[in-house]
Amino acid sequence: MARTKETRANAAPGAGTIFTLRAIGLVLAARWLFSMSEMNLTTALTAMASSPWACINLVFLFLLIFLPGARAAAERPFHPLPQWLRQALRLFAFLGFLFALWSVGAFVASAGWRRAMQAVAATNGWLVAAPVLYAIVLWICRPLPLWRTNVAARRYAIGRFAVSLDPMTRTVVVWAERRKVGQYDARELSVRWASGSNARAAPTPAVAFGAAGESGASAAPMRSAAAPSLARSALGVRPKVELLWDSPAAAGHNRQTVFRAALTTEGDRVAARALDTTLRQV
Repeated sequence: MARTKETRANAAPGAGTIFTLRAIGLVLAARWLFSMSEMNLTTALTAMASSPWACINLVFLFLLIFLPGARAAAERPFHPLPQWLRQALRLFAFLGFLFALWSVGAFVASAGWRRAMQAVAATNGWLVAAPVLYAIVLWICRPLPLWRTNVAARRYAIGRFAVSLDPMTRTVVVWAERRKVGQYDARELSVRWASGSNARAAPTPAVAFGAAGESGASAAPMRSAAAPSLARSALGVRPKVELLWDSPAAAGHNRQTVFRAALTTEGDRVAARALDTTLRQV
């Protein structure tokens, strides 16, 4: 089978994430250098050496611009960054966002709204843009699964967990973001829904677990377990779903929880229901 050649017009999934993060890093670095250019070089270096925040910001800009270990790949479209880099950027972006909000808030409290608006106009909106850029980095580096749900390809995304099922070997691989949780026999896995008043006994048609070589063949519809609604409980807690591993051959590992995830979106609910239906047909 001919393979698709990756070109500039057909970039690997995740290349846009890398480009966006580097662009934000270059904008932050350019603005920082512009601010430092208004001071004497010796004064600027002395201030940077004596400021812990300046050292943190330097490390953050270095990671954001160079992105060591980042590589776009089709098998992990949502995770072109190594896990350690994603977590580091998430931490530094959160600290930068808090520092920017605190700085802007302190200035507004001391100078008033009129002078604050004048300062925003004088800095070409940088007082507002800086927190927004940190927030964008924080949003890009949020916990995500490896891929989107694709029932036909037996790939499911629930929260930050990704599940891949191989119909030939009847094995299931589970990923937590980019970290591999484990590989299991599909016949030893089951989905357990959260119980309570949010559970609705709505039968759903089964997704055909066809063998390799089948194309579009549909199986007889089955009824799967009831999937809870997305309504929050009285305490504001989302319904959760668990993937359980029950292996009689594994001593000490009977009835273990592979992962537990909250159903925050309709996509999570649909993916969990499709995974439950597929595992019941194995």
